[in-house]
Amino acid sequence: MATGDATGEWPLKRLMSEVVGSGPKSAEDMDREQATEAFERVLRGDPDPTTLGAFWLANRWKKNTPTELAAYRDVMARESVASVAPDCDPVDCGANYDGKGRTALLGVAAGLVAASAGTHVVVHSGDRVPSGEGVAYKHVLDELGVATDLTPAESAAMTDAVGFGFYYQPGFNPGVHGLLDRREQMGVRTFLNTVETLANPADADVHLGSFYHLSFAKKLTDTVAASETADFSRVLLFQGLEGYDDVRPGSTTVAEWDGDALDDFTIETDDYGMAMEDADLEVADVAADSAAITEDVLTGERTDGFADAVALNAALRLYAAEDVADIADGLDVARDAIETGAAAEALADLRAFEA
Repeated sequence: MATGDATGEWPLKRLMSEVVGSGPKSAEDMDREQATEAFERVLRGDPDPTTLGAFWLANRWKKNTPTELAAYRDVMARESVASVAPDCDPVDCGANYDGKGRTALLGVAAGLVAASAGTHVVVHSGDRVPSGEGVAYKHVLDELGVATDLTPAESAAMTDAVGFGFYYQPGFNPGVHGLLDRREQMGVRTFLNTVETLANPADADVHLGSFYHLSFAKKLTDTVAASETADFSRVLLFQGLEGYDDVRPGSTTVAEWDGDALDDFTIETDDYGMAMEDADLEVADVAADSAAITEDVLTGERTDGFADAVALNAALRLYAAEDVADIADGLDVARDAIETGAAAEALADLRAFEA
């Protein structure tokens, strides 16, 4: 603990009354020491449910600073995350764990296309995580018949064998997973929804994620910069559909961080063959339909707007890894991987993988 004893100076009740929960005008931000002790207590199970819920809610309406989020991320890395790095250096895709509820989840297909083109990709998720409790990576992979109940070592082996790997939250982040029931009782998002996306169980050097507003992208990269344990040297973020790491159709902002400066630029997705609206990507059964779309696109059976969306999302992964000069080059590489059958082979290898 920060004070060097077993109790510390900052139980959550004191933080509520003196810092974060004192009122809309008097509430203050925590310093690193306070935020560190607070989350250590949360992971130990110290606070009772009422106090924990109040603390989470106070953090939500106060809005967390990058210093607080970095402290939470560092505690999570030290106390909960069991990272196992594959031999390769993949792109870490940390989509919002609470998933999607309306539109197809394209990250599995995009990741496999990128993998078949030589860019290793890692994805990670839980199972019906609050507050959305929607469809995440695990559910699409389950529908495809892919092993998902993996240890971190098995996930690393999958990544090296296939070029695409899945890390399952209960296996690599059990402390945060253990808070699932209490998160369900909250009914709203907490800071865990942000920091779990930065868990980086494969110790990747590059992170790809999403945001709603550019100000949040800056908060995420400032969090990485302030963290003592997040070792990303490059972060690529874009406006994701339903907050996930599937690029939103239309005029979309991309934020690029090189370890120092954050730059942003706008892409028009129809310039890259993704000429559609959000509604065009809606499906009736997100998990089952996303799996079917994944198979049909990768095997060349489907060449419609979903195929265009998969290719563009794969191009962004290639660009994040700096394996292509720009997004247009990435799109050419992605489409070639599909046309030559390499992407279909990657899907077959993923299905055949045995832990």
